[in-house]
Amino acid sequence: MNIPCILIPVLVGLICGILGYLLGKMNSKGDDSLALSLQADLDACKANTKNLNAKISSLEADLASKASIAAPTQSFTAAAAPAFLFDAALATTVYGKKIKENDLKIVEGIGPKIEALFNATGITTWRELSETSTEKLQSILDAGGENYAIHNPSTWAKQALLAYQGKWQELKDWQQGLLGGKE
Repeated sequence: MNIPCILIPVLVGLICGILGYLLGKMNSKGDDSLALSLQADLDACKANTKNLNAKISSLEADLASKASIAAPTQSFTAAAAPAFLFDAALATTVYGKKIKENDLKIVEGIGPKIEALFNATGITTWRELSETSTEKLQSILDAGGENYAIHNPSTWAKQALLAYQGKWQELKDWQQGLLGGKE
């Protein structure tokens, strides 16, 4: 076996390894600036994330406090007296007949049977009727059968609102232009 034949590749490999190591060391000094730049970017992102998390926590706390304040207020207003008080004398003067509070039949197009149908579904006051959508009123009528489905409740919510607000003259004037509760 010839030793110089084996020694030459080993020496070339050793020299190449040392040169590669030295070249890598020389080039890595420039990469430190890149690593520092990336570290600075990472620190900025972490700080921004911390600020955003603090803002989210603050907004959640504000929302929770507003919800806790609004909840008792809403239950208080529901239990309190209505915003509009019923004036039977004024209603009687305008209509020339005695009007009972929350009588749904005052609405043009609603008779005793439709009133009973609405009462059965939980609509018992002018306010509730005024807050119910036309689609919901129509679905109640449709569920009552074909005798009820032919009615058009498009003006009933507005009429009920006028009655609830005590705007009797305005309601009567508008109803005179209606035909069976329809415009």
